[in-house]
Amino acid sequence: MATTPNNIPQGYKATPLGIIPEEWEIYDFDKIVMRPQGRHLPNHQTHLRCIELEHLSQCDGYILGYIDSAEQKSMKNEFEEGDVLFGKLRPYLRKYWLAKFGGVCSTEIWVLRAISDVCTKEYLFNIVASYNFVQKANVSSGSKMPRAEWDFVSKIPILTPPLPEQKEIAEILSTWDKAIEKQTQLIEKLELRKKGLMQQLLTGKCRLPGFSEPWKKVRLGEIFSERNEINKETLPLLSITAERGVILQSESDKRDISNEDKSKYKRICPNDIGYNTMRMWQGRCALSKLEGIVSPAYTIVIPNDNINPYYMEMLFKQPYMIYNFWTHSQGLVNDTLNCKFPDFSQVKVHIPSLQEQTAIANILSLCDEEIRLAQDKLAAMKEQKKGFMQVLLTGKRRVKL
Repeated sequence: MATTPNNIPQGYKATPLGIIPEEWEIYDFDKIVMRPQGRHLPNHQTHLRCIELEHLSQCDGYILGYIDSAEQKSMKNEFEEGDVLFGKLRPYLRKYWLAKFGGVCSTEIWVLRAISDVCTKEYLFNIVASYNFVQKANVSSGSKMPRAEWDFVSKIPILTPPLPEQKEIAEILSTWDKAIEKQTQLIEKLELRKKGLMQQLLTGKCRLPGFSEPWKKVRLGEIFSERNEINKETLPLLSITAERGVILQSESDKRDISNEDKSKYKRICPNDIGYNTMRMWQGRCALSKLEGIVSPAYTIVIPNDNINPYYMEMLFKQPYMIYNFWTHSQGLVNDTLNCKFPDFSQVKVHIPSLQEQTAIANILSLCDEEIRLAQDKLAAMKEQKKGFMQVLLTGKRRVKL
């Protein structure tokens, strides 16, 4: 690439933000976007689609649903189709969406509308989705519950190409968005398929070929024993998660709030199942593949030799089993319920032979592997899109018009 005497590539220029294409400009954020001031006080006569902060999916630019505004009582922001919604509460969560319809939303969500003669709505969507923008917007006030401040965010300098180039960049990135959306839908279908198989196989409604022996009704205390070993501080600290199972605390997204004195922490071993003593009625349990220690808030149970541990983990997460754990928990209200091992041991289950347990577990494990591979592919696609955004939104890589 040819350069000028100052070693700047031809067709580029030096700016406070670095070397950018000559045709590009740098605008403060509030010069390419406006914030509509429409407000709406919900009432029983108006039924608008209402987006709350929890409806904005984290990191991927989608919504998880909406509710009827008539169900709300507080003031809401109005938005139109084509506006970009950006969650200002804890901006590092990266909650944003390009509106596909008009409605109202929480006041914890900014409604951003592109100024059409300098910025397209699709390009604005990609700006707020970029890691560079979010990192800058995350310099916010408040420590316990940080919120992005408009006085600061409005002055973030934005690299702005001409409108035709904005449209081309947005079109390229939208191709990745469509592929990511399809992969996300595939994962949802795989998870639904596994859920359906679990409902059929773990209840005996559907039997696998070659198995006809009647299932046995037993108490959990007959097939599990409790592990209550403490004073194992030399073992690694583990975390029991809902989505990832038992993992090293260092790999957890949660902040380490464990006690400095871990003498009362409980040992957990491979093939043990750990469950939250006060949350078993919500299905908070996981099978461990690791040896380590976990909080005393957990109960650790060891399956007998004639029990497949993975089979029981899947069984414990079935709705009817969760209901059984709730009925056997002790406490006046849900927040104080606990299911200690004596209570756990009284729960009755119907289980097949070890051979049938293992056959069912193998099928469900294959489902898990399919889901994992699909999730890995989704993560790779998101990283690829992130890489494209970094070069396209900075002008390091140009598009052909």
